[in-house]
Amino acid sequence: MGGKLKTILNQNKIPIFAGKMIMQIDKEIHTDKFEDNYHRAVINILFTYGWLGGVTRGQFEKHNITQQQFNVLRILRGQYPKAATVNMIKERMIDKMSDASRIVDRLVQKQLVTRCTNNKDRRAVDIRISDEGLALLKKIDKEYKTRDMFQNNLTEEEAGKLSELLDKLRG
Repeated sequence: MGGKLKTILNQNKIPIFAGKMIMQIDKEIHTDKFEDNYHRAVINILFTYGWLGGVTRGQFEKHNITQQQFNVLRILRGQYPKAATVNMIKERMIDKMSDASRIVDRLVQKQLVTRCTNNKDRRAVDIRISDEGLALLKKIDKEYKTRDMFQNNLTEEEAGKLSELLDKLRG
């Protein structure tokens, strides 16, 4: 960017960049009463989390799965052909509050994953993505590209910077 990025304001004081209105959190939630910029940033991140969930939810509902189920399928595809345990899935999930066991149960019912007893430890359960699960992910990969959500609003460089800032925020 190097200071070359300029934002202009229209008559309503809404920023315009590259001919597009930029929606500000103040306008989205109809308030400008924030304690400070830290408070505003937290509200903006939480609002954006909900917005992203709404955008992606429709992509997965077409295939009768949830975002959490998609996340588990992606984790299992990354392990493939090796098996995973529920604990390993929990560690890798984006939403740490998800009930991984119940998500796996639903994926088993949909025949997208298989569950079997671990040969070395009978108390452990091995979970593998099925051929149907792999086929579903392949189909979703063709239909849905994450960059499609952002490329009209952020350059690849800006997306990288946003990711760096979010990493920095989490310490």
